[in-house]
Amino acid sequence: MSSITSMTLRPLGASGLMVTPVGLGMAALGRPGYMTLGHSDDLDGDYTVSAMETHAHTVLDAAWAAGVRYFDAARSYGRAEAFLGSWLEVRKSALASASSNVTIGSKWGYTYTAGWQVQAAEHEVKDLSLPVLERQWNETQALLPGCVDLYQIHSATRESGVLEDVAVLRKLARLKEAGTQVGLTLSGPDQAATLARALEVFIDGLPLFTVVQATWNVLERSAGDALAAAHAAGLGVIVKEAVANGRLTPRNDNPAFAHTMAVLVHQATRLHCTVDALALAAVLAQPWADVVLSGAATAEQVRSNVKALDVAWDEESDTALASLAEPADAYWKTRARLQWN
Repeated sequence: MSSITSMTLRPLGASGLMVTPVGLGMAALGRPGYMTLGHSDDLDGDYTVSAMETHAHTVLDAAWAAGVRYFDAARSYGRAEAFLGSWLEVRKSALASASSNVTIGSKWGYTYTAGWQVQAAEHEVKDLSLPVLERQWNETQALLPGCVDLYQIHSATRESGVLEDVAVLRKLARLKEAGTQVGLTLSGPDQAATLARALEVFIDGLPLFTVVQATWNVLERSAGDALAAAHAAGLGVIVKEAVANGRLTPRNDNPAFAHTMAVLVHQATRLHCTVDALALAAVLAQPWADVVLSGAATAEQVRSNVKALDVAWDEESDTALASLAEPADAYWKTRARLQWN
């Protein structure tokens, strides 16, 4: 395979949106606590709203300078939408240029409940009902007025019943008719089954969803075939958690992970890149992946992540990293045990 060498804009499936191959997800930037390994170190322990807003703007600036033009937030990411909105306002002259092509996605369905604390009994509460959709859409529009190109169900699952909720689906269809693309994000070991059901959702004879966002990384590959099929059907595909919440970085010092880390370090050394860039390059090597999200919490991490574009991915790296896959159930059980910090 030839290496990917630029941040050239590309279509997000048949949605009509244009995106860059690397986007910035803001899950780690809008709230004091998150489950990524070492998150507290990234914020230097300063959790005042003003300090975190300044920090988020610094990371957004680094992403912009690196060529990133897709930005991904959610109602449950604390103040992520507000921070993104204030960054857009401050930089509106640069963003207004014809070449900027900024695309913004957000999500509804979880409500942030941690009260700006690192440790909380609950960090977010899931509710995929119509009242929550209507409330959160209005909140998102207040913080990002006229900016949201893609609105996604946050962590749709079969058991949630959201894909059978006609009132919710029709409300989403109305948003789509008004010009906002509609997608869903997936989570858990049954991502493929949920996506298959989503592809069956039609409103007034038209498919509802134009974009899917799912977890896929070198450890959790179970949704790969389903994502390939969705992409073939015209859906845009966004990949999240490419570094598995920090597990696919040198921060993971778990002795049980030593063999996996040794393989990652060996391949990264051979390809002259960092381990995090290697993990993102594994996603970029998938022909069905339109965007891989950097979950960077620092400007340095952004700059390291985007170097995935220059990794000379080859058959040896593909084979070596394929051997690291875990059973989906095991992967998600490990993820559920990660500590918010």
